[in-house]
Order: sequence, then structure tokens, then C-alpha cells
Amino acid sequence: DLLASDGRWWVGGKTELFPLAGYKNKEEMRELLSNLILPMPNGLKMTIKNMIAEDDRVAAEVESYGEAANGRLYNNEYHFLFILRDGLIVEAKEYLDTMHTADVFIRP
Repeated sequence: DLLASDGRWWVGGKTELFPLAGYKNKEEMRELLSNLILPMPNGLKMTIKNMIAEDDRVAAEVESYGEAANGRLYNNEYHFLFILRDGLIVEAKEYLDTMHTADVFIRP
């Protein structure tokens, strides 16, 4: 809900190797999160490890923890960069362990 209607979210990785990578608009990001996170039986806990803000930018180191719907443990580390305008995110960049994400959510 904090992503502006014209906002975009970038997920790190090569799109030919990691299909979740690349830029997504608000609706694409909502669909991606709904398909990955909502089916998690106990949700996904996100813990902020460090955060810093300057002007219109916020950088955060975050760790996630949860059990995926397929029973696999998802425990990833991220670096997020958020660019804000009028209290909303207009751009986000998400750096994460793409191999771990693929192992948990994509690979059979």
C-alpha cells in the first residue's frame, strides 16, 4: 500500500536466470507478493537489522524468516533502497540471495 500508484520495484538478478528479477509496477508487485508470501502458513517475519535515511532515500538491511507453503524454510537477507515522494515509495531496489529464493519458491 505504500508503493505509489506510479511507483516501481526492482528485484535484483538476471531475468533469464531468476524470473522474479527486474522492474515491476505496483500491480505486478502485489501479484508477486500474493503468490509467494500469502500462502506461507505462518506468514513471513521481516526483521530490520540496520536502517539509515537521508533526504528522500531510505536504505535498510533486512532479514526474512518463514516456512514456505512447500514446507521449505525461507531465511533470506536483503538490502533495500527506497526513494520516497509525499510519504510514498516511488522506487524500490531489492538486493537478495536470488539462489536461495529460487531454491525455496521456484525449483521443484
